[in-house]
Amino acid sequence: MLKFANYIKILFNKFIEFLFPPVCPVCSASVETHGELCGDCWSCFDWFDGPHCACCGYPFPDDYEPNPESLCPVCAAGKNELDYIRAACRYDDMSRSVMLPFKHGGRIKFARFMSHAMIWALRDVDIAPDLVMPVPLANRRLFHRGYNQATLLAREIARVYNAPIDFDSVHRKYRPNMGHKTNAQRREHIRGVFSVINRDAVRGKKILLVDDVMTSGATFDELARVLRRAGADAVYGVVFCRVVRVD
Repeated sequence: MLKFANYIKILFNKFIEFLFPPVCPVCSASVETHGELCGDCWSCFDWFDGPHCACCGYPFPDDYEPNPESLCPVCAAGKNELDYIRAACRYDDMSRSVMLPFKHGGRIKFARFMSHAMIWALRDVDIAPDLVMPVPLANRRLFHRGYNQATLLAREIARVYNAPIDFDSVHRKYRPNMGHKTNAQRREHIRGVFSVINRDAVRGKKILLVDDVMTSGATFDELARVLRRAGADAVYGVVFCRVVRVD
């Protein structure tokens, strides 16, 4: 019966692909699988595939040859609250051109390739999360936007890691957008916005936080801090893109 059901599912998918041939979500060029990028669009992103910080994944110069345990100055100083962080690509004009419409414009068709890129970004860390947690939105912002973009990204990631998604254990207070604040101002702005309302759900758990973009890391750090205070055993993070400082 199970084999027959799988056969019917395959036939149905083939029928859907016949009616709606898969195209690149960015440029609409023909591709083999729904939701995936074409080669030309994939090559336009600045993917993080070179030397990087062993903890937060911050990219090192291409000509730098770190050992597997090399840390960036922030992590070496113990200023990172997470066990591991990874990002798929740099926040630049190309990533912004898909991230902002995905986040604010309802272009949820980007979620598949973004989440697959994020899974790829985690390839060098050995994690087995008990929970996958999208970074929560405040209720007011969720009502205005209609969806939490982090939740859309978390679904495929949770499926790959065979871990449940936790939507409800953390509440986020509403505060205005951080805008063009300095890193120090961002950390002050975000402090106190998260509260764990179901400590039993997070106590002793390894939690993978999911978000779309990382600017200063203040949101991840604050959320990790309250989760650890509530008894979380480990906290990891993954984003689609992150801001890289220009020295």
